[in-house]
Amino acid sequence: MSALVLVFAASWWALRGPAPAKASSPASPAAAATDEPARLKVSVLSVRPHDRQAYTQGLLIEGGALYESTGLYGQSSLRQLDPKTGEVKRRLNLPQSFFAEGIALVGDKLVQLTWQEGSAFVYSLAGFERTAEHRYRGEGWGLCYDGRRLVMSDGSDQLTFRDPQTFAILGNVRVTLAGDPIHQLNELECVEGAVYANVWQTNDILRIDPSTGKVTAVIDASGLLSASEQDNAEVLNGIAYDPAAGTFLITGKLWPKMFEVKFVPR
Repeated sequence: MSALVLVFAASWWALRGPAPAKASSPASPAAAATDEPARLKVSVLSVRPHDRQAYTQGLLIEGGALYESTGLYGQSSLRQLDPKTGEVKRRLNLPQSFFAEGIALVGDKLVQLTWQEGSAFVYSLAGFERTAEHRYRGEGWGLCYDGRRLVMSDGSDQLTFRDPQTFAILGNVRVTLAGDPIHQLNELECVEGAVYANVWQTNDILRIDPSTGKVTAVIDASGLLSASEQDNAEVLNGIAYDPAAGTFLITGKLWPKMFEVKFVPR
């Protein structure tokens, strides 16, 4: 990694804030016992190539194609990939003043967040033509669509529900693990009534009940990259569910690989 990249990385970590931590006050024993989540791990089914220059912020599968949102100022993009080979089939570069974040599919439209610019761009799935722009306050991190609402994260312990057409706020929920708030919620994937979330700076993926905010499973996704691969990569980020196969594709920022996985008991 070049000195310039190291300087940028240090500044970036400072901007994002401290590592996630639970609240200092523990839940009561009764609540902890009731709310204890399942403990799962990833079972790797296949390993696939991934562009190691892609700073992955959002990932989804639709119609046999993989769509990816990549970040960093001057490098942000929206891409269509071959999910088997990682080959970039289409790419739309964002203006240098935007840092792209999560994406979601609503009908035949892709919605892409930006980090601190307060803009959510709407594109046609077929041609990546920008058809609309929504404005919002605060930061944009992760986004998914549950069939009725957009679910958005902003790096806090909150999930915000938004109207898929107007982007108006419909409500929010605080995410808790055994009664304690969980911060740094990042990339999201809506799957069969649950929300899966990367937790920034960790190797954990959380399964969340969006009706209560309770974490129902903690998935350990550590150890996917070798030590040499991890030296030039950043954190786990990117969850795409393939309903045809019943599996997930996961990757990370600047990772050379994607992993087709299932989540199984530890």
